[in-house]
Amino acid sequence: MRIPAHSVCTAIRDDIVAGVYERGSRLTEELLARRYGVSRVPVREALRTLEAEGFVVTRRHAGACVAEPTEQEAADLLEMRMLLEPLGASRAAQRRTEAHLKVLRGLVRLGQERARRGNSEDLRSLGGWFHETLAQSSGSQTLTSMLTQLRHKIAWMYAVEAPANPVESWAEHGAIVDAVARGDGERARAITALHTERATGAHRLRFSGGPERADRVRTSQPPVNMTGLRH
Repeated sequence: MRIPAHSVCTAIRDDIVAGVYERGSRLTEELLARRYGVSRVPVREALRTLEAEGFVVTRRHAGACVAEPTEQEAADLLEMRMLLEPLGASRAAQRRTEAHLKVLRGLVRLGQERARRGNSEDLRSLGGWFHETLAQSSGSQTLTSMLTQLRHKIAWMYAVEAPANPVESWAEHGAIVDAVARGDGERARAITALHTERATGAHRLRFSGGPERADRVRTSQPPVNMTGLRH
């Protein structure tokens, strides 16, 4: 394939997340340059960026290799997301624009419709777009970038089961948007914390020795009044 030089980092990251390159495998500049149809210069720059992000490590006598995260490192990612997602929702309640709200509401409508139909593949994509837009609504580029990187790494390390009750899950999305629209940062934070904690339980380590649940990654969330969530 041939891609623009500025897209090499994204392409390599996407291939790592998709499992094209196995954990611990070597990433040689020559082979990568040939695969993506670019010179070695953008490949070298991409590998430096991916090393800073934690997807790549440089080993003596081996060069650049796909990282091999431990189970504890993987668990830490879920815990960080459980802290940052609610923060982003709280900030969004104060900083969102009408354009953000329009997109969020549109995604919720689509998600609720697809949930009723039971289309799990569409729901996965819509959920990703929803949380990406919610992060962007926070008005913080730093927070948005951190959450985006977390999502990439979690998708690499974990397989995610579909929600047992997708209708309820999308009702929670709707409640988050309602709180954001009203400027209620505390409620947006609380509902997002509960939603993220529930979603965490559906994650399964791809490289674990068994079907270990992510149940041990938990925080003590206070009860949230979910009245009105079910439409």
